[in-house]
Amino acid sequence: MPDPTGTPDTTRAGGAACASDAPRASDATRSYWDDRHRVHDDLASGGHIGLDRPGNEIFYAVRLGLLLTLIGDLSDPAAPLFVLDAGCGKGHFARSLARCGHHVDAFDTSEAAVARARAEGGGPRYARAALDEWRSPWPYDVVLCVDVLFHVLDDAQWAAGLRNLASLVRLTGRLILTDENIREPVPRGDYILHRPLAAYRRQLEPLGLRHTLFRPYGFRENRVGFHVFTRTS
Repeated sequence: MPDPTGTPDTTRAGGAACASDAPRASDATRSYWDDRHRVHDDLASGGHIGLDRPGNEIFYAVRLGLLLTLIGDLSDPAAPLFVLDAGCGKGHFARSLARCGHHVDAFDTSEAAVARARAEGGGPRYARAALDEWRSPWPYDVVLCVDVLFHVLDDAQWAAGLRNLASLVRLTGRLILTDENIREPVPRGDYILHRPLAAYRRQLEPLGLRHTLFRPYGFRENRVGFHVFTRTS
């Protein structure tokens, strides 16, 4: 069992040991997220920038409620779940899961977001990394990636990040990610590209992860929901 007091290898997470052929997050993408986290408040920056604060409070509550039905809101102190929040933003979900007793590692590509998350504290261990850069000395029971992957427009970067997250899931563990449940790609605005479930399955099934559930947010007009992939081999 991993040492709960240990710290993931954040020097590797910084990219020094990343595979040489893996695409890296573009400077434009990093700048977009740094600017977004600096300009918008703690909810809108990782929520829906088209909603006011009360709307985003409800949006976070809806997503967290669904997450807790998937992960659980209680953790056995003798065998806590090890959870990774990939693309954690300012740490809202990471802190909530830590309060439930889960051991949480969390990272984000935005320096501004990670600084704010660390200042809030609350239990998770934070680092700065892109989706394809994170490395860990242990596998996770749950790898979580909320409203991040459909903001990765480059298909090669998207696939590299997705495969890296899959590699961090233990046997019988779950990769929980969010996107729409569609048959064809759907771009929305400048920084959103929703991909079909078939595209996720093509990347994840050869790695031993099977799609086991889709649960939509059911919030206003939002068509996104939680896709659950379970490692079976």
